[in-house]
Parts: sequence; structure tokens; C-alpha cells
Amino acid sequence: MRISELARRAGVPIGTVKYYLREGLLPPGELTAATQARYSEEHLARLRLVRALVGTARLSIAETRAVLAAVDDPATSAVDTIGGVYKALPDTAQGNQPDLAPARAHLSRWGWPVDTDAPALGYFARALDALGAAGFDTPDDLLDRYARAAAELAEQDVADLPTASTAETVRFVVIGTLLLEPVLLSLRRLAHEGASRRRFPREKD
Repeated sequence: MRISELARRAGVPIGTVKYYLREGLLPPGELTAATQARYSEEHLARLRLVRALVGTARLSIAETRAVLAAVDDPATSAVDTIGGVYKALPDTAQGNQPDLAPARAHLSRWGWPVDTDAPALGYFARALDALGAAGFDTPDDLLDRYARAAAELAEQDVADLPTASTAETVRFVVIGTLLLEPVLLSLRRLAHEGASRRRFPREKD
């Protein structure tokens, strides 16, 4: 297909496609003339992935390039690819390096095999530190309850993970991480409100 059709099918301006080509996010097409090239369905899939990263997930070009590097590494397994994507995503909880020992101890109790440099391990450790600093008690049974719920969701998410192509796998992981996690948080808050009203009903309810 010509670049105009590629842009039309992806729903982006031709100028955006040319920009991604210049930045190396989209591989060049097959030259058919000095100033013309032909693009394939693989280019379309890649372009849609780039749009998901840059547009929907709002990653920078540098962050997108890092994610795509994980996609393009043929030596990695699916697990390594997903791990690489998580490591390439922007760190939304930057700060001093926390003590990872308590977080690792919980993961060990739950039997979760997680890389020692997994970004979420640092997020978890920072969250535990913040709770402790606020004087909020987090007994094991409380964290265990959250862990059971998270594990059930994770099993379902992984079962739904598309495996037809690496690009689709990565797109699912990125969208699920950056766009579905806010949905999960909002649902928890809404569920809390509903549960509270059932336990403490008001006259107008």
C-alpha cells in the first residue's frame, strides 16, 4: 500500500507517518521509485502500536523507542518482552530508592516469581514506606487480601493476552497498564462508596 493508504487505515495524517519514519519508530517501506515506497500489513500493525504508545499512552518519543526496542529484540521470550515493556514505561513514582526487603518478603510469602529489578517492586516498597510514615497499620492479612484480588485479576489478564504477534502483546500490556489501571482505581473507590452506603444508609438513600 502507498503511504497515503497506510495513513488512512491507521487514522493518522501522512505527516505523522513521515515523522515516525524519520524518528525510526516505523521501519522504511520497500522503495518502488526514487520518492515512493510500498508498505505492508506489518507496517500498519507497527503504526497502530506506535500510535497507542505515543497517542493513547502519552509516552515520549524516547520512551516509545525504548518500548519498541523490547518489541524488536528477537532473543527475548514473551515474559522477557513484557518485562522489558514495563521497564521502558515512564516511572510515575520517582523518588529515593526505598528499602525493598519488606516488599520482597511479601512477594516471597505469596510465591510470586518477580525479577529483582521489576519497576513495580520499587512502587510497592515506596507505597509501604508511605503507609508507615503516615502511621497506617498494614497487617499481613490486609495485604494478603489485596494480593489475592490482584492475583486473580492478573491470571485473567494473562489468559486474555493476545499472542498472535509481539506488537499486539505489547499494545495490550501498555494499554492495560497505563489506561486500565485508572479504571481499576476508580472502580475500587466507587465500590467503597456503594459498600459504605449499604453499611451506613442515609435516609435519602
